[in-house]
Amino acid sequence: MNPFVIRRENEYWLFYGGADARGAHRICLATAPVEDLTRWTRLGPLFEPGSAGAFDENWCVLPCVHQIGNRWHLYYTGQGKTGAGLQSFRGIGLAVSDDLIHWKRLHNEPVLTGEGFPQWPKNAGIAGGARILELLQPDGRTLYRMHYTLATGTPDKSLLIDQAKQSVIAHSWDGIEWFDRRVVLQPRLDATYENAATIALNVWREGDRWRALYAGIGTKFGAYSICEAESLDGLSWQRGKPGENLTLPPSDHGWDSQMTTYPNVIEEDGKLRLFYCGNGYGKTGIGTALATPLDPQ
Repeated sequence: MNPFVIRRENEYWLFYGGADARGAHRICLATAPVEDLTRWTRLGPLFEPGSAGAFDENWCVLPCVHQIGNRWHLYYTGQGKTGAGLQSFRGIGLAVSDDLIHWKRLHNEPVLTGEGFPQWPKNAGIAGGARILELLQPDGRTLYRMHYTLATGTPDKSLLIDQAKQSVIAHSWDGIEWFDRRVVLQPRLDATYENAATIALNVWREGDRWRALYAGIGTKFGAYSICEAESLDGLSWQRGKPGENLTLPPSDHGWDSQMTTYPNVIEEDGKLRLFYCGNGYGKTGIGTALATPLDPQ
């Protein structure tokens, strides 16, 4: 589950969440040549789940990899043994590397938690996995913007309560201390494919605007489907009328017939390459799709 891809020359490096037979989840890595995405070499898990009582004791999932300074940062979401449902995902942790293969946790506590939003004062749930933007400032410094998910749902028979999630952002100068948290995209009740949750906002620049793919959960499919949005400032997002932004719904049959989720977009030789998960949040694997960008004019 949770594909996150970077390109190194003519290879894709795919970071993802893998689960073993006992349900433990770890961040894993595989590589493949750009010209043949069926030839993956699996390099195994990068580190183990956290120690007893840690925020990532059960699961390490939803990788996000970005180079900050002279080190690679790998942000991941941890699940512990406290909290119920989405509230058991209690922090985004950070591991660092010089070579993208050997990783070490910066420390045992998360660098981001699900707190800090007055609308949800008691919320703990949080999830990552979307890309980080670099925003060049007038003084020459780089401000990093992380897109992540505020998981506000609590266990309930209603999908709208149980799976409630919002797309949010935070900013940082060093990739460690994060501030200025904001909500940028929320579920909308009049679009039944995204009336419960909006997650994993993957943002890129196209002409004079920002574009994004994300996943929504709604009562239409009862699970995720991939949607799109666009923005002039990267903060206020437009989705059109209900139905207009549903860009990759579940297929009629096969491995992604129940859901399409965890989108990850990368530019590939003038086109856009999408990696995403199918049924069972990735039980059936990770797939890909290719698109030609729209004319920015």
